[in-house]
Amino acid sequence: MGLSSAGIGSNLDVEGIVTKLMSVERQPLALLQKKETSYQAKLSGFGTLKGALSSFQTSVKGLSDISKFQTVRASTADPAVATVTGTAGAAPGTYALKVTQLAQSQKLVAAGTASQVAPIGSGVITFDFGSVAGGTFDSTSGKYTGASFTSAGDGVKTVTIDPSNNSLSGIRDAINKAAIGVTATIVNDGGASPYRLALTSNQTGKENSLKVSVANTVPDTALSALLNNDPAGGQALTQTAAAQNAELTIDGIAVSKPSNAVSDVIAGVTLNLLKENPTTSTAVTITRDTGSVTTAVNAFVKAYNDISQTLRDAAAYNPSTRTAAILNGEATVRTIATQVRNVLTTPVAGGASAFSRLSEIGVTLQKDGLLAVDSTKLNKAMTGNFDDLAGLFAAAGKTTDSLVSYTSANNKTVPGSYDVTVTKLATMGSTVATATAGLMIDGTNNTLSVQLNGVSASVTLGQKTYASAAALAAEIQSKINGVAAFGAAGSAVKVTETDGILRIASTRYGSTSGVNITEPNSANLKFDTSGPNVRSGEDVAGTINGASATGSGQLLTGAATDASSGLGITISGNALGAHGKVNYSHGYAFQFEKLATALLDAAGPLTSRTDGITASIKALTRSGADMTARLAVTERRYRAQFTALDLTISKMNTTSTFLTQQLAQISKLSS
Repeated sequence: MGLSSAGIGSNLDVEGIVTKLMSVERQPLALLQKKETSYQAKLSGFGTLKGALSSFQTSVKGLSDISKFQTVRASTADPAVATVTGTAGAAPGTYALKVTQLAQSQKLVAAGTASQVAPIGSGVITFDFGSVAGGTFDSTSGKYTGASFTSAGDGVKTVTIDPSNNSLSGIRDAINKAAIGVTATIVNDGGASPYRLALTSNQTGKENSLKVSVANTVPDTALSALLNNDPAGGQALTQTAAAQNAELTIDGIAVSKPSNAVSDVIAGVTLNLLKENPTTSTAVTITRDTGSVTTAVNAFVKAYNDISQTLRDAAAYNPSTRTAAILNGEATVRTIATQVRNVLTTPVAGGASAFSRLSEIGVTLQKDGLLAVDSTKLNKAMTGNFDDLAGLFAAAGKTTDSLVSYTSANNKTVPGSYDVTVTKLATMGSTVATATAGLMIDGTNNTLSVQLNGVSASVTLGQKTYASAAALAAEIQSKINGVAAFGAAGSAVKVTETDGILRIASTRYGSTSGVNITEPNSANLKFDTSGPNVRSGEDVAGTINGASATGSGQLLTGAATDASSGLGITISGNALGAHGKVNYSHGYAFQFEKLATALLDAAGPLTSRTDGITASIKALTRSGADMTARLAVTERRYRAQFTALDLTISKMNTTSTFLTQQLAQISKLSS
């Protein structure tokens, strides 16, 4: 019978021997596990570094916005009169504001009806916006006498009323649904016929008065009797509020504007007029918002110091304790730290800012490698050259010619100073027609087929005798601009008249701009449909940095093969030839955001390094599993070998004991 436990028969410490042998055998596995633990720690360290770089990227991206460094503070002495906001283009100063009249919308009210739901009549309601002049207005009747109405030429709007919507509430809903710039409501005045349709222009200003005309569906006449309203003729509606402009003075200069939101009187400043103060002026004050710029500069310094400290800590070594940080010795960390320092120590090129180094505004690198702000020097820089601070941090463009403006750039645009030359100016497409005084427009010549900027539509002119070519010009402009398809495409025309010649021009610049009109033969109205007077718009042409640029309307964009690639400038002048320079710079925040993006990119160095570490961990895990399997086999072999040795020794011990006993017996017998 064999032994039930190793070592019992021979007193051999098989377990101890195998354990010690396996301890030696497992030393390579322990080294693998230690190496894997080290890699896991590095992976965690790079994860922390990625998080810090992501936070850095977010911070500098916000600071690469040029508006962060160009804000102004705007206020009024009496906020009840007006509130004010300012943009980067606003010049500091104090202005005296008087408001003598607020802008308001025209309000018209129809005669009362006995029911909101009873049918009234069918037809097409036409709304035209324009201005009322001359004559007198009776505030009691709410009607004009001897006045004239001039269309603004922005396009007539129509609403169709049929049996499905010909009640008063249906008319209200149809007008509102059409979204034509008029709001309709029904007011109950409590009278015998209490329900009155009220129409309000959505826009303020004296050129937003309404002319309402109705083409009845024969034999219905009730719709026109209710709504026809021509300030120069019959008026079925009562005016309860006149369309009027805001009237104000700025530093004693009289200003008239159609809206109470006035944004084009003081450059970069929007006034929101709230109350009239005709006798006592209130001060409007515009100052540079140096506080927000100081905050932005300090935020930049903090973002840089945070990432610099993170990189330093990640690769640190303490000689006193002989302790190394997790990423100590990592070449990737050293490379990133070098790239960050190189951005900071390289001057900003391109010339879009008067500043090229942070030290010029009081931001300097200290002995410990971190940035510090000299508030006195920063304030001095802001006082002396506020506008150029933005170019030290953000991507910025500046032109030397006032008729050329910087528009845009992309990630391929190289900072630099580029010459601008214009060889062709942008134009708008146009066509011409001839007209005579006393021109009759009737059913034979009132329909025009119009193609505007590539979109085609039919336009129907009002049938009547036009007293002048100018009156016809206003009608044509109004009807073309009233076409929904043109409005949806962002297209419109401007029609002018000189000596009986009508010129119809698209308001868009460039090769996509064009106007072509055909109409039935008429003795009095002729459009040139194919001759030299039909002109397609042309794009601007020229060079940036000596390379042929791409023109689109008035926008000129640098050639894709040139350093100015993606650099866009708008040419608003009317002269050919040299137009100065456009200077383009990458500020420090912009450069840091671009660097952080590249470092965090899927193809960047951090991903490449962490992918390598992950692959090494997987290889070590596989090697460890293989080694563990081999060690199990080795341990079984050792146990089998030493168990066999134990049995052999046990047998030998048994034999030795037997022989000893036999020899002892033999010795006794012989004696």
